[in-house]
Order: sequence, then structure tokens, then C-alpha cells
Amino acid sequence: MASVKKDDRLTSSQSFLCVGFAGVFSKTFTSPLEVVKIKSQVGTFHCKRGFWQVFVFICRNEGLRGFWKGNLVSCLRLFPYSAVHLTTYKKIVHLHIDELGFISQWRAVLAGGLAGVAAALVTYPLEVAETRLIIQNCREPTYVGVVHTLSKIYRSEGLLALYRGFSLTVLGAFPFSCGCYAVYMNLDKLWQEPAFRFTSLQNFINGCLAVGVAQTLSYPFETVKRKMQAQSGRLPHFGGVDVHFSGMIDCFIQVVRNKGVLSLWNGFAASTVKIIPYFGLLFTCFEMCKQVCLYRNGYIVSPLSYKLAPGVDQSLRPSELEEVKRYWRNRNFRSGEQSLGNRW
Repeated sequence: MASVKKDDRLTSSQSFLCVGFAGVFSKTFTSPLEVVKIKSQVGTFHCKRGFWQVFVFICRNEGLRGFWKGNLVSCLRLFPYSAVHLTTYKKIVHLHIDELGFISQWRAVLAGGLAGVAAALVTYPLEVAETRLIIQNCREPTYVGVVHTLSKIYRSEGLLALYRGFSLTVLGAFPFSCGCYAVYMNLDKLWQEPAFRFTSLQNFINGCLAVGVAQTLSYPFETVKRKMQAQSGRLPHFGGVDVHFSGMIDCFIQVVRNKGVLSLWNGFAASTVKIIPYFGLLFTCFEMCKQVCLYRNGYIVSPLSYKLAPGVDQSLRPSELEEVKRYWRNRNFRSGEQSLGNRW
């Protein structure tokens, strides 16, 4: 999967904030594509017209505000999701590393998939709220805000409604992980050189390619999941879902029987178009935020460039570098006192 590379010159809190800022910015920028994708997956009636027509319809009937429905809850979900994902991933990797501190590629990919499932379990109610906010017409809303959405679903449909379709997250994690693994195992053949020589651009392309293949394999599971999240007998037109079903398996059957197999990939065009701008902004914003933190920590001479600070050991962690600086300050202070004493 495409992800930002860990830098030991940042503290844990700085890394978390950089990832959070980059995620919020990239999610907000690509929110229109996410709205079109989810509406197409659910199958609301106006999404039968095609990719571009959905954009036009939303703009005419809901205004520009309609393209950022559910974006706030999506951004709020990012922080607990990232925290749980990172913590779980580290725990799983620690269990599988060998004596030299290495882990095989397939174990790393599997660890990422399991960490994703754990993070999704914790934040799944927010994902359900995001889907409900997106499928409604913002000019005739059923739900108003994140808290109101969660409380109304809980009061009228029960706690299980906030986890409806979660099993599909678990099932979809396996083809997603297999897709990532298949791509990463063949990168050296694609580029005709070993992985340790890849440039930043090559790594970015690799990440986008891995996500593209992985989401192609897991997309039907996400489509059915979104339909299950949206369907409710307490909403107008049962939430706008294009088929009616009684459960996960029945949903697959009804979609294939009434809409065809390819309808399991509705909204795939918007999802694919979203990959490059989303991860491009994610990497760019992360690097910008990281430069500010590295400058603040004393590793580089300016927050506008990566020019290294002279005389600074880049292998030191922030706490170690601060300890070295404190040592030299104290040493210079004592030298100054001795020099002053000698003058007197």
C-alpha cells in the first residue's frame, strides 16, 4: 500500500500530526470523487446516468456543498483510525520479525491487512455515519452532523446498525492484501532493478499501482458494504439503495441478478481517478509538514528545503539530538565561566 515512509528524526507525536494533516488535506481535496463513488455504489437513482452526469446532477440539485457531504466525519475518523492502525501494525510486526530485525514482504502485507481490520472495527460507526450523510440530499437532510447521525441511528435502529456490513471489511481485506502483495513481489521485474534503488517517484508509482490492483480485487465487497450501510426501512426509499435485500449474501445475489455482475464495480471510475491526486497530495503535504518539524528539531537549516544542518548527526533521534545540544550548551557555559575566572 502507498504510505508515508517513517523518519526516525521525527517524534511519534510529530509523525502522527504530519500524517493527520496530510490525510485531512488530501481527503478534503478529493471529497467530490468520494461522494460520487459512494453514491454510485449505493445505487441512488440519479447515479445510473454515468460518471460525469452524477457530478452535474449533484451540483444542480445540492450545490457545491453537496460534494463535501460527510467530509468532516471522514476527517475525524482518520485520527483514531491511524492511531489504532499504527499501534496494531507495530505489535503484529514485532511478533514476526526475525533475530536480525527483518520481516518478510508477505508477513508485512498481512500485518497491514490485520491492522486495517482492527482500525476499521474501532471506527466503523463513523464510516456508517459518513455513508448516511453522503446519500442524503443536503437540502432535505435526515441527519444533521456527526453526533446527530450516530445518535439517531442508535436510537431508531439499534447498536448493530452501526456495524452493519463490517464482515465485508474483514472479507475484503484478504483480496486487498493479496493485490498489494502481488504488486510488490513483481516490482523488481517491472523496473528491472532491486527495490533498494527505487527513487521517490518510483515508490509513489508503486504505491498507486498497488492500491489500484488491490481495490480492483476488493471493490465488490466495498460496494455491498456501502449498500448495507445505507439501507434502512426508516429512511425515504430505504436509503436510496437500488436493490432490496435481507443480508450480505442476499445482497450479492440481488445485485448480480437484477443489475449484473459489473454493477459490483459501480463508481470504480471515480475511485480510480481519485488515487493519483489523493496519494500525490498525501505525500506532498506530509513532506511539507515533515520539513517544518525537522527544522524545529534542528536537522535542517530551513523549513523550505532539505539542506542538512552542518555538524548534526542525522542518525540521532530527536531526544538524543536534544541531549547532545544540552551537553554542548553546558560545556560552553562552563568554558565561559572558566575564561571569565581566569581574567579576574
